[in-house]
Amino acid sequence: MKTAVVSLLLIIITLAAPAQPRNDERDANRAQLRTKLVAEVERVANALDGVMGVAIKDLKTGDEILLNAQMIFPTGSSIKIPILIELFKQAAAGKYTLTDQRWVESKDRTGGSGVLVHFGAHTSSLSLRDLATLMIVLSDNTATNMLIDQTGMANVNRTLDELGLSQIRLQRKMIDTAASARGQENLATPQAAMKLLEKLYRGEVGNRQLSDDVLQVLKLRKSSPIPRLLPPTVEIANKPGGIEGVACDWAVVYVPERPYAIAVMTNYNGEGADDAIAKVSKLTYDYFVRLSRSTPYGARVPLELLKQKQP
Repeated sequence: MKTAVVSLLLIIITLAAPAQPRNDERDANRAQLRTKLVAEVERVANALDGVMGVAIKDLKTGDEILLNAQMIFPTGSSIKIPILIELFKQAAAGKYTLTDQRWVESKDRTGGSGVLVHFGAHTSSLSLRDLATLMIVLSDNTATNMLIDQTGMANVNRTLDELGLSQIRLQRKMIDTAASARGQENLATPQAAMKLLEKLYRGEVGNRQLSDDVLQVLKLRKSSPIPRLLPPTVEIANKPGGIEGVACDWAVVYVPERPYAIAVMTNYNGEGADDAIAKVSKLTYDYFVRLSRSTPYGARVPLELLKQKQP
């Protein structure tokens, strides 16, 4: 009799309790939001008069958005991220220190972006760290080629192999159009670039300290498509790249509580590739900001109240 009474009470309590949406029911709403982002990104890519590949990763949940993400593109100056990694890796191993000085010689001076091409021959010496800063912030090609000589092209590629990123290849120095014409191009897929950024974010490039040292340089503000339409206060670690017919940008964007990695690569371009990358960046940023400030049911509340919320 007691068992029957208890069972009856449990049934009554269950029937009286308010219905709670299952996780999959709540997730359906977010899936709609994600579908809209994908559609908007595809719309931008289709409107470009060249070819676009996009790889985006939610660094909180692991969700990925991929468009032509395994296609191979020239990297432009985005390849300077692996060079920076190799420089810091060798310095951490004791091969040299980042304060070591290198003279700028006439043989080093390379055209294109940067300022060192205008320096006199053997009139200035800079530390390896200063060369790295010029390589990333001003995309200085002279500094880059000096650092390729310092680190060794084969060593850069070996480190990429160790990271499981053989799709990213450094095969020529900057402004070597003859090598490019021979097919010796610096290459990557958007997905591999995204994975490299994720590894840096998670401290998996060498170790946490090495990854953070690289990110600190990449966070220095620069003129590039991914930050262009975003608020100046958002922290971004990135490196753009561009050569004739090619435009790229690789970044970690630190949206509070919702950081993400993004790599956008284009080729066969006419005009407007940088603008298209900036549009994809803004669409992606708005999506992650919306997630970061919303409860699992889509209500928007102050960010400080959401820091313990479910993803």
